[in-house]
Amino acid sequence: MRRFQASYVKLAAALLLSFSVIFTQSAVFAATPANAVTVSHEDGAAEYKQFLKEKLGIELTEKVTKGDFIEAVADALGYKPSGAEVTFTDLTPEDALFESAAALYENGILSGPAVQGEQALTASTAVIIAVRAADLKELAYTYPAAKVNKALSKLKLTSSSLGAKTAQEVAAAVDTGLLPSELYASFKPKNVAGDQLIHTLLGKVLITKGLYKKYIGYVNDADIYSKLSAAYEASDIIDAPKLQGLVNTALKQELITGYSLKDSRFEPNFIDSLSLTYGHSDLKHAIQLIGLLRSEGINAKVQFEPKTSAFIFLAEWGEPGPNVVQIENGNYINYDKEFDIAFEFAGEKDKAAFDQIILTFAKKNEDNQAGLIYGSWWQPLYFTTSELQNYEKITNHFITDKDSPYTVNSFSLNEDSEKVVAGLKAIDPDAAILPYEIWADKPFFRYLHGESQ
Repeated sequence: MRRFQASYVKLAAALLLSFSVIFTQSAVFAATPANAVTVSHEDGAAEYKQFLKEKLGIELTEKVTKGDFIEAVADALGYKPSGAEVTFTDLTPEDALFESAAALYENGILSGPAVQGEQALTASTAVIIAVRAADLKELAYTYPAAKVNKALSKLKLTSSSLGAKTAQEVAAAVDTGLLPSELYASFKPKNVAGDQLIHTLLGKVLITKGLYKKYIGYVNDADIYSKLSAAYEASDIIDAPKLQGLVNTALKQELITGYSLKDSRFEPNFIDSLSLTYGHSDLKHAIQLIGLLRSEGINAKVQFEPKTSAFIFLAEWGEPGPNVVQIENGNYINYDKEFDIAFEFAGEKDKAAFDQIILTFAKKNEDNQAGLIYGSWWQPLYFTTSELQNYEKITNHFITDKDSPYTVNSFSLNEDSEKVVAGLKAIDPDAAILPYEIWADKPFFRYLHGESQ
């Protein structure tokens, strides 16, 4: 009936190039730019269903009961009971549903005294639970009768057919978009909730709670360039003294060649199989990259993740930049403001096409090479957490600090990972280090092997 799987570890970052992003969700999606026709788009039931399954391990099948929905909501929101005494007339602490029901009760989503988890989930019950789970019930209870009936008229319903509180909650679901317009015609309060309604409500709850995908827009949005510019201008050098103490020591010991700092609050939370991350430092390059994808007929969600990259700057290279710290041997640790752009593509075919687009139009192979977008690098960096043809496996060393939102990411060849982890642990035995494999583009793989081009 329902399968729960372990959540996948949130992905991390890049070595000499890291990510940047801002927390906004776009509802606008445009078709391919040549002869572009603007269409309204936002994720729907199918995308929410995929997200719940792949990111959270939640899968609901046919004949969903109220208990199944209660468990799905609790798992999606990560709610656990506090241990305080909770009593239901039809559940005991030994029942499988008890923990989820108690967690929702403590969060004001269930009222009891009976849970009735074995009953088929009705459309109205699903909406009521969703409104409360989305923290909208206080708003709902401000609705006077006239406002309730105005909203319910879109469903061809009246408050008298639902009861006062249920009518308020359904009305609030309509007005806030928790119940979107494409479901108005099919919404029958006493009918069994269908797959589209169930997954739409779960997805909308995650969005309202800030637990769904985070992105500034789509490649084809008319305003994506201004959003990208605003995100870049708002970003700055990241300062995380505790984490930097560890990895700066590793730099001095030549244990690593560089690292990047990121802020986990900008994590896009995209579906792994559809997403990849591209790192750079120049806004003009990023704007042209978006234009390049549009010109190639590729659309995708876009998240800008700010990052700071650090590496050793040798004294013989000349005058260092402004963001440096001199170390004992006379060299410097150089800090650069950079960014990652995370993309979530509409399908795996578009994701696979990205590599050849970059190699053709954004990969430098000779000095003064024509036919490339501005600021193309000898060794561009883009990577994904899912296996992809023509990419190479490397290891990201993801380091976290429980007292801050900042993270460190440092890439190495797989065969060097054990040495890197051991060296970091020797510097700080308590360091929280998670090494995991990612798939990076071939030019960056060659860079890790010491090749300059």
